[in-house]
Amino acid sequence: MKRLCSIIPLLLLSACDRHDGPRSPESALPSVAIQVEVARLQPYVATEEVVGTVRSKLRAIVEAKVTGRVLEYLATPGATVKAGDLLARLEVQEIQAKVDQTKATLDQAQRDFERQKRLIDSNATTRQEYDAANAAVKVATAALSEAETMMSYARVTAPFDGVVTRKLADVGDLAMPGKPLLEIEAPTALRFEADLPEAILNRVQMGAKMRVKVASVIEPLDATVSEIAPVSDPLSRTFQVKLDLPATRGLRTGQFGRVSVPVAETKLLLVPKEAVIQRGQMELVFVAKNGHAWLRLVKTGKSLANAVEILAGLEEGEQVVIRGVAQLTDGQSVTIQP
Repeated sequence: MKRLCSIIPLLLLSACDRHDGPRSPESALPSVAIQVEVARLQPYVATEEVVGTVRSKLRAIVEAKVTGRVLEYLATPGATVKAGDLLARLEVQEIQAKVDQTKATLDQAQRDFERQKRLIDSNATTRQEYDAANAAVKVATAALSEAETMMSYARVTAPFDGVVTRKLADVGDLAMPGKPLLEIEAPTALRFEADLPEAILNRVQMGAKMRVKVASVIEPLDATVSEIAPVSDPLSRTFQVKLDLPATRGLRTGQFGRVSVPVAETKLLLVPKEAVIQRGQMELVFVAKNGHAWLRLVKTGKSLANAVEILAGLEEGEQVVIRGVAQLTDGQSVTIQP
């Protein structure tokens, strides 16, 4: 028993004195060929997204120029029309009566003038009566032209090539100036309209390029600022900005979208997305240094098209592994390839 007691302290002493450092795995694993990229601070324009709507650059609310009942509707929502096509026809009996009356007046004036012309040739009338008959013809001609012009307004036609988007009256309704009959838009020329807060309006300039995202279009669209409202809306205190959109398949008027307005310029520490490894809730990268790859815990920020921002865990100028990441172990020997 005394001998066993003397052996135990010796075992404990030898155990405390022994210190095994971390085993170097690179001594057991083969070297891996990798590609690296240097983490660099790169300029970045911070943006604020503002919602808006796709609208047609050319749209009109078609109204009647005269009062009358809608006798016939030839345009339906979604119909494609050409400039001058008949959209609706009105019943205007009063104007028709005016046309008939002015025709009769003109016919009588012309007969009187022909008689005065024969009489003046034989010196059987005065020059004053001849001039009065001539003036009566001109007045009657002008009156008929006016009445026929009013009569032509009974035919409501398309002001330009486009698509009928809304029908605002039916057959039998009373049409009159100021009362909309239908809406028409030109679908070939579209723009994006958004209301911008006053705080970021100074970041927008005429002719500037801005990115617009619409759900039906996969890629963002490069739009050009074409109009900036000079005064704000009194209720929302916002300014309407209009941007011309490029011709793109899938765009339709009324679609919802977002425009990215630049608000500040800064620099971000960026690395390629393929360099970041996701393990559970942890984000890691391999850093190549002195012929070895070392695992580094990082914190990411903004995700861009092909890169990701590093907020912590990495310094500018360090080499991060972008190829061969899947075969690496912390501390493994590596060979950097161009």
